[in-house]
Amino acid sequence: MISKSQEEYLKTMYILQKQNGDIRVTDIANKMECTKPSVNKVLKNLKDNKLINYETYGKIELTDEGIKLSKKILEAYDIVYVFFKDVLNLENENAKKEAEKVKSVLSDVAINKLAKYVHKALDLNDLSCDYDINNERCRTCERISLRDFTK
Repeated sequence: MISKSQEEYLKTMYILQKQNGDIRVTDIANKMECTKPSVNKVLKNLKDNKLINYETYGKIELTDEGIKLSKKILEAYDIVYVFFKDVLNLENENAKKEAEKVKSVLSDVAINKLAKYVHKALDLNDLSCDYDINNERCRTCERISLRDFTK
C-alpha cells in the first residue's frame, strides 16, 4: 500500500513516460515542485513496493503493476473531474483542484458508483454492467475513456 503522495508521484511518472518516453529525477522534481532528494526518497519506496524499477542515477521504469495503478489513479481523477466540471458546472480550474483533493479520499466503491452516475448523467453510455475501476475494461462492455472526453 502506498500513500496518496506516492500515488501523485506515480501518476506524474506515468505522464512523463507517456510524454517524453523517459522518466528522470529532475523532470519529476520540476513537475512536482519538490527537491531531488524528496524524489529519491519516494522512488525508494515505490521500488520497495515493486511499482518501479530504478537504480540510483539509472533509468526509472514503471513496472506492469505501476502502470496499472497509475492508470487507475488517472481514471479516478478523470471521473471526479468530469463530475465537478460537467455535472456540477464548476469552472475548469476549480474542477481540477477539487478533483485532485477529492479523488484521493474516495474508496473504489464510491469511484465506481460515481463513474456510473457521471456516465448516466452525461448520457455517455450505460455502465450498469459490472464496472470496476480495478479492471482495465468492463467485464460486459467496452467503456468510453473519460480521458478522451476531458480533452
